[in-house]
Order: sequence, then structure tokens, then C-alpha cells
Amino acid sequence: MEGQSEQVQFSEEGAEEENLLTKMRQRYEEMSRGQKALIRYITAHTDETAFMTAAQLGAEAGVSESTVVRFAGALGYDGFPAFQRELAHLVRTKLSSIGKMDMVYGNASQSEIINSVLKSDIEKIADTMSNVDVAAFEAAVDTIISARDIYVVGIRSCAPLAGFLAFYLNMMFGRVHLISTNSMTELFEQMITINEKDVVIGISFPRYSMRTLKAMEFANDRNAHVISITDSVHSPMNLYSSCNLLARSDNISIVDSLVAPLSLINSLVVALCMKRTDRVIAQLEDLERVWGDYQIYNQDEIDFVDEDSIRNYPKTIYGGK
Repeated sequence: MEGQSEQVQFSEEGAEEENLLTKMRQRYEEMSRGQKALIRYITAHTDETAFMTAAQLGAEAGVSESTVVRFAGALGYDGFPAFQRELAHLVRTKLSSIGKMDMVYGNASQSEIINSVLKSDIEKIADTMSNVDVAAFEAAVDTIISARDIYVVGIRSCAPLAGFLAFYLNMMFGRVHLISTNSMTELFEQMITINEKDVVIGISFPRYSMRTLKAMEFANDRNAHVISITDSVHSPMNLYSSCNLLARSDNISIVDSLVAPLSLINSLVVALCMKRTDRVIAQLEDLERVWGDYQIYNQDEIDFVDEDSIRNYPKTIYGGK
């Protein structure tokens, strides 16, 4: 199963490499002095360049960050992140995970590591935001609201994302099924009653989960609504979904970067809350009464010392407590 998913992910690897190198070779003579310097540096240091920010690449090649951005545009890319992703494809199968980390962080100090990782995550969120499909996002909100039962599927490193989403959906709507299993048989058993009134939200990022894909295929065969949360229009998760929400998640270590996917899911939760404010408030008030009646959090939650602390605590941008 792992091998099949990786084959899907890298099926166009050779074509991407040829296209990128050909673009740079063919355009070299018409490029500016700074852009030529970038081509020379990238050609000589492809492995390192694939994991650099625009500012880092500019500093190493002796040009400005804006020159790097314009260079990506001159080659036909929507921006530097798109250019960087194609560079990353060139080396992704050549280096092990440990090799990738050593390439990027081998000589870095602890402070440089944290700054680099945080900046990389910020770029992923920015790239996700700039490429969000608003129509697909709105369709996902409407589909979830109108569904009878909601199924959430996320395997391996995506399990925390699925759990986070299912937790808040259950607080808002109930009727939420978090599919969590290591067995394909159990997966189908948990979804056996699904039909056209229900929705499945499948969450998967490279390397893609075959179990998640099969769950989405099964839901599609039962005429249920299917929403995918994944990284690319080329993701196999999109094969059976009618609504695709994309978030950038590429990584340069053994740890998948799920910051942008989590931010996307958080946006989805907030949008659902705003669509069904009265229902959400009624459900939360009911939960508060239950918690109070049964003293659920007396030994498990830190409260403010006094009411003044509560009144002075800043509200969130969504107006909640």
C-alpha cells in the first residue's frame, strides 16, 4: 500500500525535472545578470536550493529576495513556492529523510533551526491562503451542515487532524463518526450504514493513506458526499471527492508539517460555527449545564482566580470566551 501511494505521488518526477532544467537552459541568455547568477547557483546546488527560502537563496546566490521572486515568475511559475516545490521534487526521491535534515540543518544552531522551521511553516500557511478555493470551501461548509451523519477519516500522521476536526464537529452537530482503525475490514464495518444523506471528510497528505482512499471510494460508491482535505490537485484523494480543500504540507524532515492543514481545518470549524450560531450556542449551553451538574471539570481544569480576571481576559477575534 505504501509503495502504491508513493508511485502516485511521484509518477511525473522525470518530466518535472526535464521541464525545470530545460526552462532554465533555454531562458539563460535572455535573463538579467542576477537571474543568470541564480541559474548558475541552482544548477550547482540543486539539493540545497530545494529547501531554501527565497531570502536564503538570494543571499547564497548574491542577489536580492525580490530578484528570486521575479526569477520564478519569469520561468512561468505563480510564485516562489510553486518554483520551490518543483525543485523539491528533483531531490525528494534521492535523499532519505535524515539526509534531507542534514542537508538543511546539518550546520545550523538551535536558534537557526527554530527560526527556519517557523519561517517555513509561515510560508506554507501564506501559500495555502493565496491558493484557497473559496467556492470549494463554501461548498464544504454547506455540505457538512446539510448532512445527516458526518464521517471523518485520517490515518497515521493525519489522525490528530481528524481527531481535532471530529471533536469540534461533534460539539456543534453530534452525529460524528471518527474512523480510527488499523484494519480495512473494521473501516468498512464502521461505515456500513453510510448513504446519500451523509458526508465523509477524508484527510490525507504524502505519503497518502490507502485506507483513507478506500474509505472515500466506499462512500462514493454509496452515493455519500465526499470532501477531501489534501495537498494538491494531483492527490489521489481527489479521485472520489466532489469538494477538494487544499493545504500545503511538504516537509524537509521526518516530521510532516501539518500547520497549514490544521489552519485550514480551524477555518472550516469557525465557518461552520458562524453558519449555525444559534444551534452551536444552544449545544454548548447544554454541555455547560451537564458539566456543571456532574462536576466534570472540577478536578481537570484550571479556572481563573476571580471574576475580574475573566472580564479582563482578551476576547478572540471570533468573539468567543
